[in-house]
Amino acid sequence: MTPHRSTRAASADDLLARLGRLTAQAKEGAELHQARVELAEALQREILPASLPSVPGLRTAARYAPARHGLSVGGDWYDGFLLPEGALGFSIGDVEGHDVEAAAFMGQVRIAVRAVAAAAADPGEVLSRANDLLLSVDCDLFATCTFLCFDPVTWEIQSARAGHVPAVWATQDGRYGVVEDEGGPPLGMLPGASYPVTRRSLGQAGSFVLVTDGVVEGPSFPIEAGLARVADVVRAAAGSDPGELAAEVMKVADSTGHADDAAVLVLSHEGAPGRQDTFRGTGGADAAGP
Repeated sequence: MTPHRSTRAASADDLLARLGRLTAQAKEGAELHQARVELAEALQREILPASLPSVPGLRTAARYAPARHGLSVGGDWYDGFLLPEGALGFSIGDVEGHDVEAAAFMGQVRIAVRAVAAAAADPGEVLSRANDLLLSVDCDLFATCTFLCFDPVTWEIQSARAGHVPAVWATQDGRYGVVEDEGGPPLGMLPGASYPVTRRSLGQAGSFVLVTDGVVEGPSFPIEAGLARVADVVRAAAGSDPGELAAEVMKVADSTGHADDAAVLVLSHEGAPGRQDTFRGTGGADAAGP
């Protein structure tokens, strides 16, 4: 008997076929804007998660916007899912390229991170294993990614970064900053790569925000300026409704002149009584925020 493919696999194949048809349609001179809208809707509905997990004291939200010009099927994604023993995992990333192949590889990266995280919750190990897994499929593309784990018992965020844009944080008592962790190379580039882990104890109510470069960087707009603008937005609304904050952060992309797609992932958290707000990097000392 010939085995049947899973509904999920069939859905992915249908999506890629549709992306291919819409791309060909646009190249033939059909309505470019409508085709781009349909591509974005298909991408959001079939690949990006319909909802994000949350727990008491932690609210989450995300936003995705397609490329502003042309028919660029983006490789940006975000994800959130339950981890063993009650922790929550979140990822955000950006695949090299803007075409159907990039969209397909984006789906592979997102699934790879999910699969590895189910067996290894340490963010550095998750990215290291996902990197090796992606290298084994022999694809020329690579992806930047940040993976973080939120522990609702210890109220600690552990994160690791693979060539991705740094995260931004702020607390309701007025402190804020950009997470200047060491990070490692993008996924799918270097065999045996390692990814240092940064740990943040959440002592005060606030927000932790992840973005892709389409939000903060443009042709003549440096990423440092974009991150500074995001930091100002997050500081002004730290701990507020995550959906409203995600929408405000996404507006920063309008000022950069970037034509790329863009994604924002927001974690708004309450404070943990009796805990000090600190960062701790792999092999480093504790450091309080500014």
